[in-house]
Amino acid sequence: MSLEDRIREKIQREFKPQELILHNESAQHASGVGAETHFKVFCVSDRFEHQSLIERHRQLHALLKEELQDGVHALSLILKTPEEASRSRELPESPPCRGGGGED
Repeated sequence: MSLEDRIREKIQREFKPQELILHNESAQHASGVGAETHFKVFCVSDRFEHQSLIERHRQLHALLKEELQDGVHALSLILKTPEEASRSRELPESPPCRGGGGED
């Protein structure tokens, strides 16, 4: 199973999202096409109710601890409640690759 599939499966199982968008952005970085090192996650879940953004991020990082150790270099997280998503569905652009030494 690919890292992308593992990430998707874990998020779906743990957070039961109303919406989940997972973008593999590795091709935009020094990692190149076919790599699984940079991901953007847009997740809308009731589980985020009454949680700060840092609490949401901590939960995702804890859930994906193995994937972060297995080669995921960067996670861009947009984690919203259904109400927050109804007000704003904007997916910010990821910053350009800074290059250098094969990793960015």
